[in-house]
Amino acid sequence: MNVAVIGSGTMGNGIAHVFAQHGFAVSLIDISQPALDRALGTITKNLDRQVAKATLSEDDKTATLGRLRTYTSLAEGVATAELVVEAATENVDLKLQIFRDLDQHAPAEAILASNTSSISITKIAAVTKRPQQVIGMHFMNPVPVMKLVEVIRGYATSDDVTARVMDLARQLGKTPTEVNDYPGFVANRILMPMINEAIITLFEGVAGVEEIDTVMKLGMAHPMGPLQLADFIGLDVCLAILRVLHEGLGNPKYAPCPLLVNMVMAGRLGVKSGEGFYQYTAGSKELVVAERFRK
Repeated sequence: MNVAVIGSGTMGNGIAHVFAQHGFAVSLIDISQPALDRALGTITKNLDRQVAKATLSEDDKTATLGRLRTYTSLAEGVATAELVVEAATENVDLKLQIFRDLDQHAPAEAILASNTSSISITKIAAVTKRPQQVIGMHFMNPVPVMKLVEVIRGYATSDDVTARVMDLARQLGKTPTEVNDYPGFVANRILMPMINEAIITLFEGVAGVEEIDTVMKLGMAHPMGPLQLADFIGLDVCLAILRVLHEGLGNPKYAPCPLLVNMVMAGRLGVKSGEGFYQYTAGSKELVVAERFRK
């Protein structure tokens, strides 16, 4: 089966990695050749890590890389695709334009999936002439490690397409969970209000960054505290999802905390910018609270 992945960032290269590792021919597509080169470097590094842990052989690594092709042209990259997974930035206008282009250039029988974490699949499907073949395939980060795939049915998604995508996820060693198309789906409808409440708790001075995360890690058995997790996801992504929830559901409980809004406007986006609630130094695994939040 030929699979095309749109976007070579963190999610896109992870999705391409797992499909290629499990025997699929993968076209990885991005407008930037340097971004594609970085993605191949990341995939190679992650495969090397698997080889070092003896979860993958050197031959399997070579075969995986051999199944990957890169393209800067969407039309060329999707020309023979049977499944397309869009993993571009979480921006509704961008995604709608990509799906208009996919509808024009992908084979008529191809399934068009989005890795969106919050944007309506029904809305995305409506800009195509094949809404029954449009579906959400929301992978978790890091994709090679995390088992869940949230499979989101749009209003018109067919039973057959849903069943095929559920089966494909299982072929990747994932556990697919079918959900319906409402803002935030399940994962982010539950996760983002928790992260937002943690930020409000900090904003109101109830406790500090480290204390909030410690309560959730030790008291609730979370592997990562909500503020560290927000940094890992990207504070800009958290804000975008909260805005989708707030606008889509019309409930003030989803309104993003002013502290989150200010941090995003200031460019403090978490791991990707080097600072969020914590500071991040290349090569260091030490978790250091950002200077602004130190007591």
